Amino acid sequence: MTSAQERIEAARARYGSRLAILGHHYQSDAIIRHVDFQGDSLELSRKIGGLAAEHVVFCGVFFMAESAVALARHGQKIHIPDAGATCPMADMAPAQRLEDVLNELRAQGRLVIPLAYVNSSAEVKAICGLYGGSVCTSANAKVMLDWALQQGDAVLFLPDQHLGNNTANQLNLSPAERLVVDIRTGHVPVDPKKAPYARLLLWPGCCAIHHTIKKRHVEAMRKQLPGVRVVVHPECPPAVVRVADSAGSTSHIIRYCAEAKPGAKIAIGTEENLVLRLAQRHKAEGKTIVALKPNTRCSNMAKTTEERLAELLDSLDTATPLSLPADVAEHAQVALTRMLDICS
Repeated sequence: MTSAQERIEAARARYGSRLAILGHHYQSDAIIRHVDFQGDSLELSRKIGGLAAEHVVFCGVFFMAESAVALARHGQKIHIPDAGATCPMADMAPAQRLEDVLNELRAQGRLVIPLAYVNSSAEVKAICGLYGGSVCTSANAKVMLDWALQQGDAVLFLPDQHLGNNTANQLNLSPAERLVVDIRTGHVPVDPKKAPYARLLLWPGCCAIHHTIKKRHVEAMRKQLPGVRVVVHPECPPAVVRVADSAGSTSHIIRYCAEAKPGAKIAIGTEENLVLRLAQRHKAEGKTIVALKPNTRCSNMAKTTEERLAELLDSLDTATPLSLPADVAEHAQVALTRMLDICS
């Protein structure tokens, strides 16, 4: 029987330039070896418009493929090997609840601008586009939050509270100017007495992986591996970011490891597939790279397997590509394009 690997490579040869496979850094090595482009959310978003391929296969989670649909050229078909690869963080911000909360906040008399982390649904991105807001990635959150703060009286940052707080710390935004929004139905989102002083309103969501990384893991690692440098993703809690040596996007983490001196010891607080890949890449340089907290694997990223990728490519011409309602695609594209233009 022909292996999944052989079927994938046969499809790549068969389709040639008509096919492009994109893979997020958190994908397994078994998938990454087949991709044409590997990157974080921002890098891959920027690729879409310039791809000549008719078929674009996005190996990641569902919200990433949705963003690709919004940015795709006319006639370009976007596919995902497993539509069940969702993101729990994205699910913490349902679009209808966002719109209700946003309207309630604006009804208090202030212009609140929504800024959504790309780890959100296309419907949420569309609301941001419709309400004068935009989106951000972990790589450009500081730039985008600074932009959003200049567009109105306050910013509603969603869905990741940790990324919002860590980015606010970078901008030296006082804790007194931040409020966590109560998103429960039937509750007032923010205290009317406190609302006038809040410039940043935080949606109470988080990444199920990064949220489990705690300050104690940093402290334990420093004892276990003397001289270690700790670099973490900004989806980690602020207490972790404060005691780390560096924090940034997956691209930042990759650069950090590449630029470290030979013999360096580095502990990384993010999804473990990336950590293991970096450890192998820099092993010959004598660098010791370990996971700050073991077993930090994203189960949804893991849903994209070689077999599922092969199954998709076996029937690509008859596969149903991802689609979005016209209005959702239009307004999500507005939000995404604003980000890309601001960060160009």
